[in-house]
Amino acid sequence: MEIVVEFAKLLVPAGLVLYAMFLTVKSFINKEREEKLIALKEKHAENLVPIRLQAYERIVLLLERVAPNNLIVRLRDSQYSAREFQELLNKEIREEFNHNLSQQVYMSDESWNLVKNAIEEIIALINNAATQLSDEASSLDLSKGIFNIMMEQGIDPVSHPLKFVKEEVRSTF
Repeated sequence: MEIVVEFAKLLVPAGLVLYAMFLTVKSFINKEREEKLIALKEKHAENLVPIRLQAYERIVLLLERVAPNNLIVRLRDSQYSAREFQELLNKEIREEFNHNLSQQVYMSDESWNLVKNAIEEIIALINNAATQLSDEASSLDLSKGIFNIMMEQGIDPVSHPLKFVKEEVRSTF
């Protein structure tokens, strides 16, 4: 029985020392892991910030390009009928939007929803103006109709989303 007591006297302190070493090593390893994660996140952020800024730049460019006043001036051609011009405007807006769909990954959901709503509002504005015209109307008539609706209803479909995106960029970066 004395042997068991003597063995216990040796085993218990050795076990406590071993347990203390285990906790120390575990703590050290966890601290090292956290430091590596922080370093990795910092490196990742260094790479991601320029990409996110480019995404916001592209969305601002998208909004500016599809703004009715810029879009109409850029695509105007008196040879088109109102229906042809309507199709051309809608096609151009959809192409611009589809070209920039991937940018939503880098934006907040609220910003992206405002951009989508602006695109839909511009298309609706163009289609609404086109429905008010006769079949013989020209592209100039459609342009006038779009601007008249915008002035009468006080609509500027890109100003709010554009302002929101700019504010988000300023507050994020």
